Amino acid sequence: MSNQNPNFNNMNNNNNDDDDSQVGKVIRSVLIWVGIFAGVILLYMFYTGANRDGSPITYTEYIRLLDQNYIEKAVITKSGLNDYEFRGQLKQKVTVQGADGRPHEIQSFTTKLGTIDARTEELWASKGITWTYEQTDNSWMGTILTILMWVALFAVFIIMMRRMQGGGGGGRNIFSFGKVRTRMNNENAKRVTFIDVAGAEEAKYELQEIVDFLREPLKYQRLGGKIPRGVLLLGPPGTGKTLLAKAVSGEANVPFFSISGADFVEMFVGVGASRVRDLFEQAKRNAPCIVFIDEIDAVGRHRGAGLGGGHDEREQTLNALLVEMDGFEANNGVIVIAATNRADVLDPALLRPGRFDRHVVVDRPDIKGREGILKVHTRNIPLGNDVDLNVIARGTPGASGADLANIVNEAALFAARRNSSIVTMYDFESAKDKVIMGIERKSMVLSDNEKKTTAYHEMGHALAGTLLPHSDPVHKVTIIPRGPALGVTAYLPKEDAHTMSKEYIETRIMCLMAGRAAEKIVFNQFTTGASNDLERATSLARSMVTKWGMNDTIGPVSYGQADHEVFLGRDYAQQREYSELTAQKIDAEVAHVLHSLSDQTEKLLRDNLDMLHTLSEKLLERETLDGEELAKLMRGETLPPVAEKTKQGVLTFDADVANAMNGLRKEAGQQ
Repeated sequence: MSNQNPNFNNMNNNNNDDDDSQVGKVIRSVLIWVGIFAGVILLYMFYTGANRDGSPITYTEYIRLLDQNYIEKAVITKSGLNDYEFRGQLKQKVTVQGADGRPHEIQSFTTKLGTIDARTEELWASKGITWTYEQTDNSWMGTILTILMWVALFAVFIIMMRRMQGGGGGGRNIFSFGKVRTRMNNENAKRVTFIDVAGAEEAKYELQEIVDFLREPLKYQRLGGKIPRGVLLLGPPGTGKTLLAKAVSGEANVPFFSISGADFVEMFVGVGASRVRDLFEQAKRNAPCIVFIDEIDAVGRHRGAGLGGGHDEREQTLNALLVEMDGFEANNGVIVIAATNRADVLDPALLRPGRFDRHVVVDRPDIKGREGILKVHTRNIPLGNDVDLNVIARGTPGASGADLANIVNEAALFAARRNSSIVTMYDFESAKDKVIMGIERKSMVLSDNEKKTTAYHEMGHALAGTLLPHSDPVHKVTIIPRGPALGVTAYLPKEDAHTMSKEYIETRIMCLMAGRAAEKIVFNQFTTGASNDLERATSLARSMVTKWGMNDTIGPVSYGQADHEVFLGRDYAQQREYSELTAQKIDAEVAHVLHSLSDQTEKLLRDNLDMLHTLSEKLLERETLDGEELAKLMRGETLPPVAEKTKQGVLTFDADVANAMNGLRKEAGQQ
């Protein structure tokens, strides 16, 4: 880690020298143009001043001098404004009032005459004045000014073209469309290493081999091994793909070129392919190095998938990328790392060995990974003694690294609003509720009837989740509007589930149906509040029948496979691979599953109707109940007043609460 790469240092120095030279060129160009314009203005002023003899006077003084017969001779010049300049010579020095209003002693003067006709000339002759006419010859000055005007227009055009290309600096001009705009790692900036990455241990293990090869290539080459040409990072958004690429750069301490896939393609044909070639030329000059292409699906989508097919600009860019990664010329020492969350739309030629040899999946972290991510993001945050990162990790199943970073940041903001010097568990729970369930809509005022209906609806979810044996424990139930929902019931899984059993899926459907069932039992009506519940329940039931083989009538057959027409990164069409009769059977079985589970849910709530009334009334009173409070109410215990709840911590669902819930479930099963 302490050894510095000489190529990297030289390249940084060269980049700095290039930047300095470009700045110097710009300054010199500006100074030259300023000097030219200043010289022209001074020359014009000198020329006009040299041809202007005498002091300017007013027309009134001119008439007085003419009447008193002081003027001896004159030279008249017609100007470009269709008037005349009268430059007169006096017979003797005379004191006159100048154009500035002060007296001057002059012997020559200038003034402006609007017109000159025969009567004016007769008057001059009667006064004994000798006069001549001259014609001003400023054609060369006009020519110079015209040329300068066109030069200025051309300069404005050049500046506009440079701005259109985003190349206002760095030596870019209208002929540099094909130059790639890469971002280099800054040696003075804080380096990201694998210590800063958590929750992706398998991905770190795969990438560590790349780092070792860049550090000690002979260790692998002596056995005939070849370094991978490319590494493709796959995973959902926010899982840390870009962060892993930065960590590889920081660990290997080699030149690191980063560019987005969208930076290759612009409005001009051929620019993308030219930029790909320029990128790899730079990389070859600085090998060994790493080239990171973020969001590669912008240029790597399947070829010929558009409407009508054809050879468009994006495909030309992709072809250039394919050739540069594995063509006739070798790219020894250049490793390409790419990241995408749409691997299904990438072209097969891009994914084959020899181009992207390694496919590293960066998935959402498990409980241990989430706890590690929380530790990384809370290193510089003062935490209270009640903060348990394991509980927070358990309460955020399916959260990505970006989601967890957002929760930590929101918790710090909550603590700052309370003017607290530490971040407590209350802040983390508030932040988690805000991120997962949405912000509290305190401005929304519900009527008493709507509030009561919402309370029974949410308590139907919570009571079913508490009594059903295969359900996740209920973490919190609230009738405070959050996001688009009027109420929320949150569940806290005990552990991450990678597969789901039929019993677990049926339990989830029953919990979703419980809110609608509670409305029917208590109010004998249905509301629109169950729309999202029905949508999710129907999706699960249809998947049970068509995808997972969990229906006895349909059997172990998978239906409804999509015909993937990759267009704009989405499924363009879906072809049904079964008959109309089979479709009717599928619809009938989906409806049968939903009706059957809905009837079971309704029976469960009717058997525990008193408990439903008691819990709903308490929820109306307190507006929010957590898992332990719900367990106490079901055991017949009394809750402390709301004012006694401390904000130094939040009651969480622990093992004792889980045991109590299991006991209540057994009692409900015996009834």
